[in-house]
Amino acid sequence: MPLPEILLGLLWIGVTAYVLFGGADFGGGVWDLLAGGAERGARQRALVEHSIGPVWEANHVWLIFVIVLAWTGVPSVFAAVASTLYVPLTLTALGIIARGSAFAFRKASTLLWQRRLFGAAFAFSSVVTPFFLGTVAGAIASGRVPPGIAEGDLTASWLNPTSLVSGALAVGTAAYLAAVYLTRDAQRAGDTALAAAFRRRALAAGVVVGGLSALGLAVLRADAPRLFGQLTTGAALPLLVLSVAAGVVSLALLAWTRAYLAVRVTAALAVVGLLWGWGVGQYPHLLPGVTLHEAAATPAVLAATLGALAVGALLLVPSLVWLYATFQRGDAPGEGENGSTPVAPDVRKY
Repeated sequence: MPLPEILLGLLWIGVTAYVLFGGADFGGGVWDLLAGGAERGARQRALVEHSIGPVWEANHVWLIFVIVLAWTGVPSVFAAVASTLYVPLTLTALGIIARGSAFAFRKASTLLWQRRLFGAAFAFSSVVTPFFLGTVAGAIASGRVPPGIAEGDLTASWLNPTSLVSGALAVGTAAYLAAVYLTRDAQRAGDTALAAAFRRRALAAGVVVGGLSALGLAVLRADAPRLFGQLTTGAALPLLVLSVAAGVVSLALLAWTRAYLAVRVTAALAVVGLLWGWGVGQYPHLLPGVTLHEAAATPAVLAATLGALAVGALLLVPSLVWLYATFQRGDAPGEGENGSTPVAPDVRKY
């Protein structure tokens, strides 16, 4: 396989990992925002905090991986995207910083007003950050980022029908993944009431994401007809069918079987099918009039990049696998050694 295709495949794997793991972290913040008052939402916020606490920083490794790989492997595309879309990208960076800082400060705060302030900042940033990332994806997908430095419209490039729907879809997908993951975490903790609460949220979010996906196709047909045709008639169609089928199976498992561990797999497949359907539909064009091979760096640079990546993967991937596996085997919040039901946290902290 040619080096540019290998690089693009690895880059898209990084995007997928960030959506599945980092996206679920953002979704946890969405449910933190919607958890309710101090007493009613205390258990939900405690589970969100416990679930994302050990991994939220590690999950941003995937975003850094994607940025570095794009910067090195397709520098002209990276420059065009970064210069035309610097407004939503800057807002995304600020959202990530505010979210992480607020999450850390809330854990260290003891006063109620401080915890509420940092909690609100964490939750709000968790909503707006994936939205702006979604607008960036919509701008690229709809062909509004031309080649060259800042050649695209600095406002209309990301404030358009496709970008707005993509932003909403990004928030909905994050919330859906988080609800599915949290349902399983609550089940593992033995808290059936909390598992049922997040199950209802997962069902609602799944229906919303399905509706937004259908709306997105309608918007693409009017706003980006070329990509719409490639998604619905080309090699991307089987991936979209996989996404729809996995989404339907996920909702069925949530509604009737309570097979929360299996839902994690089907929910991830639904998201992966949609994401890779977009990638396959747009390939080989990265920007309007620019193909992968035209934008790719020289073979020497690609070979050096992929070689360094292989060495780094030997250290990074096992570490991440160990982190996730260790955390999934650990006790849930408040769970005792005998597996008893968690004790509700002190609501005065929230």
